[in-house]
Amino acid sequence: MSLDRYADAARRALAGENAGLIADTERLGAVHYAGEDVPAEVTATSIGCGNPVAVADLRPGETVLDLGSGGGLDVLLSARRVGPAGRAIGLDVTDDMLTLARRHAERAGVTNAEFVHGTIERIPLPDASVDVVISNCVITLSPDKPAVFAEIARVLRPGGRLGITDIVAAGTLTDAERAAGTAECLGDALTAERYRSLLRDAGLASIEVRFTHEVGGKLHSAIIRAVRPGGAGAS
Repeated sequence: MSLDRYADAARRALAGENAGLIADTERLGAVHYAGEDVPAEVTATSIGCGNPVAVADLRPGETVLDLGSGGGLDVLLSARRVGPAGRAIGLDVTDDMLTLARRHAERAGVTNAEFVHGTIERIPLPDASVDVVISNCVITLSPDKPAVFAEIARVLRPGGRLGITDIVAAGTLTDAERAAGTAECLGDALTAERYRSLLRDAGLASIEVRFTHEVGGKLHSAIIRAVRPGGAGAS
């Protein structure tokens, strides 16, 4: 998705209009949040391929960072799970989406969430400052994934966890198919093998990449988990 379309969706949501982000409600968006107590206006601005909050197994008192937080859905859910002693941080590059997310948090009465401006390739947080990094169908869109993974490793505390959902390409996807693909994330989607390799290169361990469902020709939603070594959670 282009940043212009993304920002336009936020502006329309702020104006009370239908954001219109979701084209395939069977495989993308709010379908993955069944049973979660979240206002419809918040789920309407989610375009994710899974529920990273469920993947990350958040615990009370933790600090969690959501890369590409959009309208704030995963940040609000994370804030509930980590409780008043914890902290949930949303990072997004689009000012209008940050404004929308802050409005959602205020209306939901969530006080342990905050939203910051920045890119996932250069996270504006100190080293070893978060316990968990989550993300929902965002890293696949980055033009510099090694930088993203290096930043994730940098901001995680020793023993900290990565628990995300993302779009991953089948290993059989050819260069010609990438070039001819109509899906916006097809050209840049990593294979599971490449995902594992880049996470290892960034210094992460206990890496898991598991497909959950198909979202397009040779494209799959996947759960990705990893740990920064050095703490009780590492292996």
